[in-house]
Amino acid sequence: MTLAAKKVVIDPNQVDREAVADLLEAVAQHQDKSAFATLFEFYAPRVKSYLLRLGCDDGTAEELAQEVMLTVWRKAATFDRRQASVSTWLFTIARNRRIDVIRRTKRPEFDPEDPLLVPDPEPAPDESINMAQREARLHQAIVELPEEQAELLKMAFFSGKSHGEIAEETGIPLGTVKSRLRLAFGRLRKILDGNV
Repeated sequence: MTLAAKKVVIDPNQVDREAVADLLEAVAQHQDKSAFATLFEFYAPRVKSYLLRLGCDDGTAEELAQEVMLTVWRKAATFDRRQASVSTWLFTIARNRRIDVIRRTKRPEFDPEDPLLVPDPEPAPDESINMAQREARLHQAIVELPEEQAELLKMAFFSGKSHGEIAEETGIPLGTVKSRLRLAFGRLRKILDGNV
């Protein structure tokens, strides 16, 4: 006699783990609607209560309980009674669904108008020319620096090294590195201002 032929009722006061596992296996093996109805009747309200205790609002808890039970119908074949009880398996699914909801709500929606995502506007043609001229003047000013100052400047700004790293790499005392960089800035300023 199949489970569908006999109506099984789960006693909430004394749940027979083996009988409940048999119901779930009947769902897995034969898509037994009667067995699923029994499981749904017993577990859906308990899953909803569990989700409410986890902080879901009533509507979300109801929706997630439905999703959990639908997952039970679809994934019944993945249940292994040697690994866990039906209730442990079911409440794990419910907890994971709740975590998925939290992740979805905490992940902000993509906003194409977010200033961080909008590219900078193209500079006006005259601004592009001015910028190119400034860069050329800066490059020429660096070339005009004494070599020891130019090298330290390149290490500091183009390679992004700290004063301490420059001192360590070059073997130049830290104070000398700072002095040479200070002199380089002063000289650059004079060159760019046209005072040299």
